[in-house]
Amino acid sequence: MSKVLGVLGGMGPAATLDFLAKLQAATPVSREQDHLRVLVDINPKVPDRNVEGSDPGPVLAGMAAGLRDAGAQVLAIACNTAHAYAAEVRASGLPLIDMLETAGLAARSQGANVVGVLGTSLALGLYRDRFSQLDLEVVTLDDHEQVEFMALLYRIKRGDVGQESRDAMAALAHRLIGKGAQAVVAGCTEVPLVLSQTDLSAPFLDATQTLAVRCVETCLTE
Repeated sequence: MSKVLGVLGGMGPAATLDFLAKLQAATPVSREQDHLRVLVDINPKVPDRNVEGSDPGPVLAGMAAGLRDAGAQVLAIACNTAHAYAAEVRASGLPLIDMLETAGLAARSQGANVVGVLGTSLALGLYRDRFSQLDLEVVTLDDHEQVEFMALLYRIKRGDVGQESRDAMAALAHRLIGKGAQAVVAGCTEVPLVLSQTDLSAPFLDATQTLAVRCVETCLTE
């Protein structure tokens, strides 16, 4: 029997649906019943992780406990920044698959030593911590470019995934490549909604995709 996966989502909803689609696509099946059982809490009411003074921790802890009580055996968070509150989620007693560590392992497996990360300011700090443990150097946007990224992020969260948003995200990614990044990580789950490998001249690592693959591997391991 495969383990039951619990997903803390809704940050934002479109990114969670993207994760679930990638989870399904990553699962090896010969029949419908071979897919994982997945319990999902899509909660867009989680306080904004990027607002100073906001405290999403208690809400995330409650979501994790709810998923545990519903039968989840392992957890994943479909949001990079929310991993800042991993301790609160792990207080549920369930193991948490670390999205950022998984992305770092994928970067290292591709031979990258210098990795550009597109993410929120809080997520970038988390990535520096995780990647330093993997001997990976992190390249980030300049301060004014980070302001551009955050404005673009909120546009995408509002549903603006058109060509203008795609071009703007690709331009930011290319700035990281210009600063020496050997690969670019989508360190925010909204990024792959408007960016793909075809947009870049360097390897593109979708943390949502790598998390999906890791979840399948973990849940299918006896």
